[in-house]
Amino acid sequence: MNKNIVLRHQLSDFVEKILQQKIQADLEIKEFLPEYGGDINTSFKIITTHGDFFMKTNDALLYPGMFRKEAKGLETIRLTETIYVPETIQVGKLDNVAFLILEYIEKGRNKDNRFWETFGQQLAEMHRHTNQYYGFDTDNYIGTLVQSNQKDSSWVNFFIEQRLKPQIRLATNRKKFDKKILSKFEKLFTKLYQFLPDELPHLLHGDLWSGNFLTSAQGFPVLIDPAVYYGHREMDLAMTKLFGGFDNRFYEAYNEAFPLLSGWQERVPIYQLYPLLVHVNLFGGSYIHSVNKILDRYI
Repeated sequence: MNKNIVLRHQLSDFVEKILQQKIQADLEIKEFLPEYGGDINTSFKIITTHGDFFMKTNDALLYPGMFRKEAKGLETIRLTETIYVPETIQVGKLDNVAFLILEYIEKGRNKDNRFWETFGQQLAEMHRHTNQYYGFDTDNYIGTLVQSNQKDSSWVNFFIEQRLKPQIRLATNRKKFDKKILSKFEKLFTKLYQFLPDELPHLLHGDLWSGNFLTSAQGFPVLIDPAVYYGHREMDLAMTKLFGGFDNRFYEAYNEAFPLLSGWQERVPIYQLYPLLVHVNLFGGSYIHSVNKILDRYI
């Protein structure tokens, strides 16, 4: 039997009781419909007598605490009241199956005429939420990899110690990097204090590429799948440019709402080293070449 069908049978009664308690009504689940959930999760649209919900599941032993930490990130963004994220209904596990139940966001085919301007302005407003330290209250995940968020008062030190070095160590242990590329990183580290300007720690989505936002049925932007922490906001902007970039109206609206520091575009490749290192560890291949190319440019 298809594993999705088995999973639906196992979870149906359990989830029905959770939803009944949440909405305080005699809800019934009518159907579990499979949805695309990426490479990590199995996802469903839950159709009920009291509306639709979204649920994703994975192996609780392989990814301990992943959904709990994702829910914390979503709630952190939600509390800013700046940009829409799905409401968390419930996070938990049944045996070794971890699950996260969210508000179902009906996807729209067409963006509102001012979608990109709205997106840029709303992200800028989210970024205005600051903290005293770089990092977060807990470690979380970026993809399937643990993201270290140990607090630091120095942005450059946080970027080196909590973003680059853990991924470099992992790549080295997996024999993806040789001594030559490690030497280039050491040279880069000595230069980063010159390259990277200080700024207050701002609330970041943390994994802001084109696959991690939705266009709602009403045409407005919705953020999903965050890897939240407080960091330099150029990290989020650099991530948006990694796989083709967002519409120019997004950047123009962002910069008008919350002007970026001079030279931010020249620093984009440095900040892209982090997600590229994540991709090296997840996929290898051409991402190693991309990392090498950026190192050669800056050292």
